Order: sequence, then C-alpha cells, then structure tokens
Amino acid sequence: MEGEERLGEVVGGRYELRGVLGQGGQSVIYRAKDHVDGDEVAVKIIKAGDRDGVDRLFREARALVSLGGTAALRVLHQTRAADGAACLVTELLRGRDLDEHLREIEADGGRMEQREIVATFEPIVKTLDAAHERGIVHRDLKPANIFVIHPAYGGGVRLLDFGFTRFVHARPMTAPGVVAGSPTYLAPEAWAGASDVDHRADVYALGVVLFRVLSGQLPFSGRVNELLNAVRKAPRPSLHALRPDLPEVVDGWVERALAVEREERFQKASALWSAFVTCLERSSKAPPAS
Repeated sequence: MEGEERLGEVVGGRYELRGVLGQGGQSVIYRAKDHVDGDEVAVKIIKAGDRDGVDRLFREARALVSLGGTAALRVLHQTRAADGAACLVTELLRGRDLDEHLREIEADGGRMEQREIVATFEPIVKTLDAAHERGIVHRDLKPANIFVIHPAYGGGVRLLDFGFTRFVHARPMTAPGVVAGSPTYLAPEAWAGASDVDHRADVYALGVVLFRVLSGQLPFSGRVNELLNAVRKAPRPSLHALRPDLPEVVDGWVERALAVEREERFQKASALWSAFVTCLERSSKAPPAS
C-alpha cells in the first residue's frame, strides 16, 4: 500500500507512524503513537512536492483550530516529517463514517430512527453554524465526512475534511470555473464554478444529506451532465411520496432546502434543521424529538 514506506518513522520528534488509515490524491493518513503522551493519534502527511496540498493542509488546520469546542475534528499539532513533508496531527477516531452506516441500513431497506438522526445531526448543525459565523465554508459536506464514533470510545460525531474549506474574506484557492466538492451534494452555484460560493452551499448540502437519511436515496442522480441539469433545472422531488408517514409539509421543506436560488433557501443550517425537526415531530409514526 502506498505510504507504507514511512511506517516506523517518527515525525515531529514524537509521533511514530504505525499503520496506514487511508489515502487520497494529496495525502496519506496514518495511525501513530505519541511517545510523549502515550496516546494513539492520526497523522495526515501531504505527499512530497505538492505545494497546493500543503496550502490546503494549513488552511484546513486553521479552520479546525478555530472550531475548537465544536464537533469538528480536533487538531493536536502541526509539524513536519524529517524530509520536510507537512503533517497535521489530530485525534484518532474509532467508529465509521455516516456513509458506511447509511449503506448498511439502506441495504436492508431500513432508515435511521428519529432519535439517532437528532443525536447525529444536532452537533453537526451547531458546528456548521459556528463555522459560518467565522466566515468558514466547508464546501464538501456529505455522509463520508461525518464520522460516527463508536460508543465504546465515547460516542458522538465529528465533522471531517476541511480540505476544500473557503474562508469568505480570504483569497480563493480554487481557480475560477473549477468545481470543488462531491457532485451529488453540490449546490447549483457550486456546479457553475461561482467564485462567491458562500455558506448557503453548505446549507444545500445538508439538505441533500438529510433527504438521503429519510428516503434512502439522493434527490438527484445520473451522469455528470444529467446531474448538473437536474440540480439546476429539475423540479425538487417529493419526499412525502417516498415517505408517506411524513407530513405533506415536508415537501415544502425540500423545496426550500434545495432551492436553486440561494436567496430562496434557508439562510442558516440551524434554520433548515429546525424546520426539518418540526416535520419529523409532525409525523404520525415518529416519536417526538427530545
């Protein structure tokens, strides 16, 4: 596996790399032992020569540090390997991401229970609001970037991967016209490569995630061109038709959550969430949210 050549290396004078947890186009994430505190941690190392990746890593670190105390992944240290590679040390999470969790539930035709939905998303919504208040736009909100911690390790959730983060008052890192993020969760303006994508793109993505949580499917799908046309032009799908146990007003929530025009959407993640919970509470089959 790529990245194994670093196993046994000690970075920052204290973190011994002991296993590969995952990798992407720009980085490899390792499980490591902190020889100072004795804890297990995660270390993200940018591949050599990737200047853009280094810039994104430090931008991600800046976002995560500013969100300390929320459900954002916790940063422990920023350092470099012996060869100069940039490293970001974070808490080590044990559990699985929400995408994996949903796939398992959906395979059996099931859906998340209301109590679980509330427990999972309330911290995420609060974190998004905190980010947006600080001028931070995540830009890649999706189930794979929401991590559900195993109860044996304390439970809870974390919001991951701020690699595409945009700081509203900073110079954009993505070139004009370049689409950043995961296609099925992208807001219409992000598809258009707009240079002024703001927090309402995250609000849209949250709507897509919650639509999937309730229905077991995405509101729009298809090949890239089909998906682009649907997101920007197609009628918003009926969630009530997919979940008749939910009140008809849930379709009004979908219309607003997934509105093409930013001005017509919920303007805050918490506003979208509050309306969503109200729809759940009005369901004849779901118990009231606590």
